[in-house]
Amino acid sequence: MSALLVTAAPTDRRAPAGPVRLGPVTPETYRAFLASRGTGADGPSFLQLPSWAQVKDGWSHQLLGWGPEYGDLTGVALVLLRQFPGTRKYFAYLPEGPVADWSDPDIDGWLAPLLGHLRASGVFAVRMGPGPAYRRWTAATAKAATGPGRRLADVLADEVDPLGTVVAERLRARGWRKCGGDSENGADAQPRHVFQVPLAGRSTDDLWSGLNQEWRRNVRKAGKSGVEITIGSAADLPEFYRLLRITEERDGFRLGRSLAYYERQYAVLNAEQPGRMRLYLARHEGEILAAHTMVTVGARVWYQTGASADHRREVRPSNALQWRMMLDAHALGAAVYDLRGVPSTLDPGDRAHGLLRWKLGTGGQVVETLGEWEIPMQGTTNGALFRAFQAYLARR
Repeated sequence: MSALLVTAAPTDRRAPAGPVRLGPVTPETYRAFLASRGTGADGPSFLQLPSWAQVKDGWSHQLLGWGPEYGDLTGVALVLLRQFPGTRKYFAYLPEGPVADWSDPDIDGWLAPLLGHLRASGVFAVRMGPGPAYRRWTAATAKAATGPGRRLADVLADEVDPLGTVVAERLRARGWRKCGGDSENGADAQPRHVFQVPLAGRSTDDLWSGLNQEWRRNVRKAGKSGVEITIGSAADLPEFYRLLRITEERDGFRLGRSLAYYERQYAVLNAEQPGRMRLYLARHEGEILAAHTMVTVGARVWYQTGASADHRREVRPSNALQWRMMLDAHALGAAVYDLRGVPSTLDPGDRAHGLLRWKLGTGGQVVETLGEWEIPMQGTTNGALFRAFQAYLARR
């Protein structure tokens, strides 16, 4: 596939920097660019790794890169493509991407070439997850606001990211629509609210004092009870999956993923970079009581999926696991430890609130992302396919 050269009209009164070249890049070139961007808390997501395309069964993909006509890359994107049944048309999805300069006021300079390229590839609609955050609430603020019927939207944020506000305005002005509208949880495939523990500039003593009293008590109890934390291997994934099914049944959710999915994920992420995905195990008296997965990209570390048994929960294996994972993330030089999704409810009577309460104990902050945005391509057929695709998603 040859590269596509598109010259976009400047916007926001900024002079054009010249033609923008967008086209396929090799996985090696793509990874080198990500490495150059992975030095801070706002580095690229693991969902934009080249290896993530191999995790997603049933999707094809493209690795794209932007740059001036001559020069280094300025952005990259992993585009996942799902074919619409019975057609040669595709839905394009850029999970937590693209990895681009969202602060660039000439957003059309790189966004227009992307849309032009995808339309030429037979795409009828695009969904993406812009990088900037929108709002943040500290653990203290969220905890103090807990109450019947309360939600995060009812609480004044401790911080509003001006870049996130501007990016949202720019996307709306160009016809992009937020998935699920302005509802708090939207219709995003990825969590709109995540929980993050800042690590940069903090000592391990700072992290310990950042835990609330209950968390510190539980970590100590796990140690006194003889809970042992080890890093497992691919051979331990069946046990992790067995515990995950128990957790899903107990907590009333279903991820809908198979053991093969996690085996594939573990294999391809670690083939790309050894140690990128780790499986942590908590044993008590020789039995695995909990297992959590962790993913590392540059200066960002994510707790991805957790599972635990129904019995012997009083020895607090999950607290011990998280503390060890946080310490390991700190030792790796991570700027942030991301515990992924949390619900927006602050109502203690809401079953989902328990997950938020547990993560609040780590002393981090709730971060509201910009969520996912989508746009249909021009043309009657594309519009019709987009509406049909939305109806299909609504029925799932």
